[in-house]
Amino acid sequence: MDANQRGIEAMQQGKFEEAATSFSEAIEANPNDPINYINFGNLLSAVNELEKALKFYEKAIEIDQEAATAYYGAGNVYFNQENFHEAKKMYEKALKNGLDEADVHFMLGMCLLNIGQNRLALPYFQRAVELNEHDCDARFQYGLCLAQLDLVEEAMEQFKQVVALDKEHADAFYNLGVAYAFKENTEKAIDMLEKALNLQPDHLLAGHALKIMIENKE
Repeated sequence: MDANQRGIEAMQQGKFEEAATSFSEAIEANPNDPINYINFGNLLSAVNELEKALKFYEKAIEIDQEAATAYYGAGNVYFNQENFHEAKKMYEKALKNGLDEADVHFMLGMCLLNIGQNRLALPYFQRAVELNEHDCDARFQYGLCLAQLDLVEEAMEQFKQVVALDKEHADAFYNLGVAYAFKENTEKAIDMLEKALNLQPDHLLAGHALKIMIENKE
């Protein structure tokens, strides 16, 4: 097992100091291999040393301008620093260089949401769901985007699939309740909102919506 593999194993086991030693050895042995810097960057990100992590991703990119996972790692650093414009650029470069994975599309969608470009986020969430049908977070955000664009039926379909995957997803039940209320299906709306509150009794939006639904029904 080479130093890189030892580092990855140690990192997976939470032995971060041991991982750092192994990755340092890997860099010393192969200073022109971008993977070694990416792995060290991932380790530093995992322990929240974001500025240091960024330097390692930048070094990897300096060696190989097509190192897609380095752009992705840098994107995550910028996202965690709430620098969504820079994060977006990095994720786009990761995609451009062949990292066509669900997580990249999801994070790009999240960047666009955070900079108020919901309509542009939609296709990225859609692609994330296509690439990973079991990703609840991506499916939920996809549903929210559809709902914000008044595509209520399509949004409901996504929220239904979210609760099929995760029966304790209070926010999905809440949004289903809102959608049923929009469609004037009071009984179903109340049922969904009650489910949201059973799962999360302090869900203020669900509590408020349920109160209105019951008052209107009376």
